[in-house]
Amino acid sequence: MATDDQTGDSRLEQALLDIAVESWRFSKVFSRVVSKLDVGDAHRFTNQQRYFLKRLEDSLETTGLKLVNVEGHPYDIGMAASALNLGDFAPDDQLYVDQMVEPIIMSANGLKKAGTVMLKKTPL
Repeated sequence: MATDDQTGDSRLEQALLDIAVESWRFSKVFSRVVSKLDVGDAHRFTNQQRYFLKRLEDSLETTGLKLVNVEGHPYDIGMAASALNLGDFAPDDQLYVDQMVEPIIMSANGLKKAGTVMLKKTPL
């Protein structure tokens, strides 16, 4: 039976994973908004976003966690991410990860949270 400390630790870890995913999602939305701004404002806000993401990564690293982004990588069925649109393709199609919907989160001990992706067919 789990002790109260173990239960508290797992709740704390789950809360940290949730905050990491939501921060990552917010950053993606922020990128889309910034892309609509004029160049001067976009540059300033992009720098602030980079700083935020660096702080997020550094904070996660102190707890042994790492966000993994596989956008642009060839899709592999064994990848630590589920594809929302895999059924849209034939089994022999060459696919790549077009968009991360949720990041993969890894620790030194392995996978902490699988990601979610959208795929595209690799151009010939």
